Amino acid sequence: RENTSRGGRRGPDPARAIESSRVESRTRTRRTECAPRDRETEREREGGGGAMSLSGEGHQEAAKGEKRRPDSEHQVALTSKPKKRLYRARAHSNPLNDHSFDVPLTPKHVNWSAHYPAWFQQQEQQEQQEQPGDQQHDSSHQDQDKVAKEVEHLDVGCGFGGFLIKLAELYPDKLSLGLELRDKVTEYVAARIETLRENAAKAGGAKSTTDYGNVAVLRANAQKDLPHYFRKAQLTKVFFLFPDPHFKACNHRRRIISQQLLDEYAHFIRPGGLVYTITDVEELGKWMQGHLDRHPMFLRVSDEELERDGDEAFAFLPTASEEAQKVKRNEGRTYRAVFRRV
Repeated sequence: RENTSRGGRRGPDPARAIESSRVESRTRTRRTECAPRDRETEREREGGGGAMSLSGEGHQEAAKGEKRRPDSEHQVALTSKPKKRLYRARAHSNPLNDHSFDVPLTPKHVNWSAHYPAWFQQQEQQEQQEQPGDQQHDSSHQDQDKVAKEVEHLDVGCGFGGFLIKLAELYPDKLSLGLELRDKVTEYVAARIETLRENAAKAGGAKSTTDYGNVAVLRANAQKDLPHYFRKAQLTKVFFLFPDPHFKACNHRRRIISQQLLDEYAHFIRPGGLVYTITDVEELGKWMQGHLDRHPMFLRVSDEELERDGDEAFAFLPTASEEAQKVKRNEGRTYRAVFRRV
C-alpha cells in the first residue's frame, strides 16, 4: 500500500521500506557466511590445498587402504540369512486340525540321509576306510553305530529355529531335529539351515564348531506323528520352549503337555533322558510342571544339579530362541523346569 502526501504525490510505504531493509540485511549476512565456503570450493576446483581437498586425499588413502586389506578378510562372499518377511505365517496353529501333509508309515521308512546328507556321507566314508579286520564288531558296537545315526535331540515347535541352531553348535556329534506345524515357518528354518551349511562350506569350518550337517527340520504334528518318526527309547533330550498357551479352558486340550501326551513322550525318551520346558506365562508354567510332577515316569531335576553338571542346553533356554529374546527385550519373566525320564 502506498501513502499519499498533501501535494497529491504518492510516497513509499514506511512498512514496506522497513521490510525491504530487513531482507537486504539478511541477504548481506548470508553472503558473508557463505563467502569462506565458496572460496574453499574454488580452491579445491583449482587444485589448491584447502581443507576439503585434504579431506578428499584422506578418502583416497582410505580407499587404497581398503584395497590393500588382506585377502583373508575378503576370501569368500557368505550367503545372507533368509528374510522372515518373505515367510509370513500365523502366530499359532491348531494341532487338532487335519493337516494335509504326508508322514512315513513307520520309523524304518524314514530316509534320514535326505535330511542329514553330509552326516551320513561322512559315516559312509568312515566305514569304507575301516580295514576288513576292524569290521568285525560285536552286537553292542553295532547298536552304538546304529544309535549314532538316529535323531537324539528333538525341539518340538521349533519356531524360527534359533534354539535348534544352537543345539547343532552345542552338540556337534548328535543329530538334532526341529518339528514345526506351520508350513511357511518350516520353509524358513529349512532355508536358514541350508544357508548355514553353505556358509560353513565356504568358510571351511573356521568360524564354527559344526558344519550344520547335524541339524534338520520337519513339518509334522508332535501330538500325532511321533510314532511315525521315532522308535522306543530313541530320544535323549526333548524341548518344549514357549509353547502356545491356549488360554481358553475349552482349548486346554490343545496344549502340548498333558497326561496322555506324556505317556507317549515317555515311550520315545530313553531312561535318563531329559525334558526341558520354559514359558513366559506363569499359568502355563504351573500347568506343565504339575502334569510332569504327577506323571510316574518323570522326576524333577533341580537347577543346581543341572548347573553343577554343566548342562549347556539348560543354560541357553532363556536366551537362544527368538521367543526367549523377545521376552528378554520386554524384561519379562520366564518359568523353566527340567524333568528326567526314570
